Amino acid sequence: MDLGIAGKRAIVCASSKGLGRACAEALAREGVAVTINGRNGETLAVAADAIRDATSVEVQAVAGDIELEHTRTALLEACPEPDILVNNNGGPPPGRYQDWDRDAWIGALDSNMIAPALMIRSVLDGMIERRFGRIVNITSAMVKTPLAPMGLSTGARAGLTALSKGLSRQVAASNVTLNNLLPERFDTDRQKFMAETHAKIGGISVDEAYDAMKKTIAAGRLGRPDEFGAMCAFLCSAHAGYISGQNLQLDGGSYAGLI
Repeated sequence: MDLGIAGKRAIVCASSKGLGRACAEALAREGVAVTINGRNGETLAVAADAIRDATSVEVQAVAGDIELEHTRTALLEACPEPDILVNNNGGPPPGRYQDWDRDAWIGALDSNMIAPALMIRSVLDGMIERRFGRIVNITSAMVKTPLAPMGLSTGARAGLTALSKGLSRQVAASNVTLNNLLPERFDTDRQKFMAETHAKIGGISVDEAYDAMKKTIAAGRLGRPDEFGAMCAFLCSAHAGYISGQNLQLDGGSYAGLI
């Protein structure tokens, strides 16, 4: 299927590896010029070269933490009129509610709610004026199925979810959509970190921790980043203009609820 977005321009935040990179790669394969981002300049440069070599599209790379204003400014200077924005950022580690002080909460909000909200604010008016815009926020399956140890992450991401839902209704008539992708158990560095954390807490091997994770997934396996990227690319396509304000779970069929 031709997604109808060749020649469009995208900013993909936190995209030097993992799910963010998978989204950038999927968009680039559709002919979208991508501006990618990551904290580690070397990792980012490797990703940019790989995407360029695989697709021949224009790839720009902006190093820095998306939480910081100067990084967001640099992204928008590199791509001042994006047609597509993919918001992404690493979440805070699991922990205990009793241990999270004000600084911990402010840090989580800055990274996982305020930074993406400010990126949306920066690009929204231009998308409305051009009558095309696709905004995808990478959040977490735990926005719908929260667990206490992930409270910092899910608390901040739930706020972004609510904000995006309200905005989606306001801009839908201008062919601008806002959707959230809710990943769970994808084979990324983040999942490796979680497996190592569970192994340490449970006194088991990392392989055993991975096996325990797989048993919680209806599909019986971890998700592949390219599967995630493909869904992101479709939501950004010309064919997805009637899908907005949605929270789409990518979890191998594990979610037990109806809605």
